[in-house]
Amino acid sequence: MPTKHAAEENRRNQRHPHVVIAGAGPVGLWLAAELRLGGVPVTVLEQRVTPSPHSRALTVHPRTLEVLACRGVVEPFLAEGVRLPDGHFAALDHRLDFGVLDTPYPFTLALPQARTEALLEEHARAAGADIRRGHRATGLTEHTSGVRVDVTGPDGPYETEAAYVVGCDGTRSTVRDAAGIGFPGSDATVWGWLGDVVLAAPPARPVISVSTPRGGLLCVALPDGVHRLVGHTPEDQQRDWPGELTFDELRAKVRRINGDDFGMRDPRWLSRFGNAARQAQTYRKGRVLLAGDAAHMHFPAGGVGLNVGVQDAANLGWKLAATVRGDAPDGLLDTYHRERHPVGAELIRTTRAQTALMTSYSGDGAALRDLLSGAIAAVPEFSRRLAEGLSGLSVAYEADGDSHPLTGRRAPNLRLAGGRALFDLLRPGRHVLLDLAGAGHADGPSPDVVVHEGPLAEAHPDWVGVGSALIRPDGHVARVRV
Repeated sequence: MPTKHAAEENRRNQRHPHVVIAGAGPVGLWLAAELRLGGVPVTVLEQRVTPSPHSRALTVHPRTLEVLACRGVVEPFLAEGVRLPDGHFAALDHRLDFGVLDTPYPFTLALPQARTEALLEEHARAAGADIRRGHRATGLTEHTSGVRVDVTGPDGPYETEAAYVVGCDGTRSTVRDAAGIGFPGSDATVWGWLGDVVLAAPPARPVISVSTPRGGLLCVALPDGVHRLVGHTPEDQQRDWPGELTFDELRAKVRRINGDDFGMRDPRWLSRFGNAARQAQTYRKGRVLLAGDAAHMHFPAGGVGLNVGVQDAANLGWKLAATVRGDAPDGLLDTYHRERHPVGAELIRTTRAQTALMTSYSGDGAALRDLLSGAIAAVPEFSRRLAEGLSGLSVAYEADGDSHPLTGRRAPNLRLAGGRALFDLLRPGRHVLLDLAGAGHADGPSPDVVVHEGPLAEAHPDWVGVGSALIRPDGHVARVRV
């Protein structure tokens, strides 16, 4: 980019404070759309010239579907994905029934990440985000009024100014490193592998899991006649990188675990992944913030990584937009780290526990797996709690000065008088005040608050006795009055 062009861009950015996002994966794209919804100009820098064709992350969990629904964009995802009525914890024999969850989307959605990214990019561009492919953030310098971002683009290096920079650029985040944010944790000791292939003799069910002393295997049906095979063996427990996965190696591993290879052919994508677990020491350092894999790294047990990242962006988007506009309460942006860092820590804790269960090949390990699998089948509350955690529905933030048990929790899609539902009211990305008792709102709500007056059209057991509730733009309860 010519120097003159860069200088003109910097002058424009100084007149109109904007945000630079590094990374056009699902997290960066959702954050970009949220910032545009909040009226903030945003530039997304993505080093890939074209999107990756590989499926990578596959599972969209119920809370992420709710996040999409709260902006009115969930239907294309539902139309393309494969709905699975349950999920797994550590690939135990008995699966978690998502049908008992209090959500309009009591299922996981199998949708290749390539399609997820394409749909989210369409949404972000429609919102007005400036997405620059072939542009890579290479460094940054924070100053009193903003951040200078060093960029390498197709025409060479240039600089751009931003009010804030957000690293959504993965586990090897350039933004995180340039900001000097630590990423402590543990290195890999176990390696998993996966292959997206065509099966001549696929299983009858869309999802099967196999666990034997020879290894563990999960087979999941994808759209377009492809299946994902993902697994691990005792030989995969090592610290050294085993090298690139080959199709012959994948076939041999599947045969050893399962007895046959389902007639696999036509590999679309082969990959390995480790159980290294790391978390950023802080999600915010001055004018630099982190979200998604740049903030937390873990074994992909349960397929929750993409989901937690998108939910990071949902939490951050409205707060950062309000801060850039200059109408945020003091300390609002600091609550991003305070609320989401514990969620990332819990993510790492649960995925490490699942990894230990999945890779326990001894007789004692098999006994522990049988015990927990039996508890899932026999104790509905245990199964439900695991499902709520895996799906993201159980995330609750610490209440600030409000002791009501609903405060900080995610609000369900309450059915309201007049035929509307809460998720519909959240579409503009503003706070929603539910005046359920008709007491009025004499405390003078902001003009940026959507007000609904009237009772619930359908009773909800957790909301009995609630007179009014203020719902944040990300769908969590900010305040309750009885």
